Amino acid sequence: MLNNLDGVIARGPDDRSAGICALSFMKIIFFANTDWYLFNFRLGLAEFLRDKGCDVVMMSPVGDYGARFEALGFRWIGLPMDRRSLNPIREAGLLRQIRMIYRQERPDLIHNFTIKCVVYGSLAAQTVGIDKRINAVTGLGHIFISSSFKARMLRPVVKQLLRTALRGNTSYLILQNPDDNQLFSRLDLINAGHVRLIKGSGVDTDHFVPSEQNRERQFTVLLASRLLREKGIQTFVDAAELISKRKERIKFLLAGASDPGNPSAVSADELADWKQQGCVEILGHVENIRELMNDVDLVVLPSHREGVPRGLIEAAAMEVPLIATDVPGCREIVQDGINGFLIPVDDARALAEKITVLLRDRLLCRKFGEAGRKLVVQEFNHQHVFQQTLNLYRTAGLAI
Repeated sequence: MLNNLDGVIARGPDDRSAGICALSFMKIIFFANTDWYLFNFRLGLAEFLRDKGCDVVMMSPVGDYGARFEALGFRWIGLPMDRRSLNPIREAGLLRQIRMIYRQERPDLIHNFTIKCVVYGSLAAQTVGIDKRINAVTGLGHIFISSSFKARMLRPVVKQLLRTALRGNTSYLILQNPDDNQLFSRLDLINAGHVRLIKGSGVDTDHFVPSEQNRERQFTVLLASRLLREKGIQTFVDAAELISKRKERIKFLLAGASDPGNPSAVSADELADWKQQGCVEILGHVENIRELMNDVDLVVLPSHREGVPRGLIEAAAMEVPLIATDVPGCREIVQDGINGFLIPVDDARALAEKITVLLRDRLLCRKFGEAGRKLVVQEFNHQHVFQQTLNLYRTAGLAI
């Protein structure tokens, strides 16, 4: 099923699936800034809600995952949304299209992910009378992290927009770590009683299980993330270069796709330089991250700030030790000296030092891995996260 409404692409399942949706008790729209994000991080929650009798509709900028949603029985609505656009005419048109979708779909609740979608989705919902709104900010994003002139100029505007978007008696905000919670409180963006702390999107600990591969092979270090400077990728490359000069028996892997919609995206020239240096093997996008993690001994993330990084949770679930920066988000999953190491931001020498410690101590790797798995099972299991989210929907007034 494919309908084109003033630039909006609305995709749906076949007639049989549509009949099931018609019988659903409640309709929920998930709105995110990429369909990739919805598919990789929120599909499990959507399936959980569908099992509860809900009709979950996916909405995002046009991407490559619409057909996958349809194959699984979900409807997907593609928007002509440019994440980097600041054109007021274009953005006003996007808001009109979102309002049109809301009027047509008449959802009982909307769940927005990432800052731009939180702002646009909530403002549009307010104008058409949708009062049950859940907003999830999974990390503060480029505008709050970057020190660039453009980011500093936009920050006050975004703060005011967030303050307006988050208001409402049945509007709630999900944050992933206590540091973000304190920041939102300090900026007075929302009443503290309307904030819930839910640590990440959850992982399936029956799917991400310890590897049975031989750990005595060449020691392999992985950084898996979007190719953004704020993920500390240059720090990773510099650490790999430092260790490679010592002729250690070690391999460094960088997995992830470029994100041209983000101002912090790594350039093609930077990637070409790293390939030429030869210290890091650049894999690009990896479809099956679990299979890749079966073959690695250590996962690192020298990021500048996170919500709670899903890749580190998945690695810990597989009993892989971790190294990350001592920043909000990373501290939620990496416990220094227990399941990994925490290092300062932008410190390639510290990263190289901690990698070397684990390279030379396989027993410590095993100890860290076992502790990480235990932590994930207790705090980050996806069923736990799904239930917390469902409880919040009920608090907002959704009768599920």
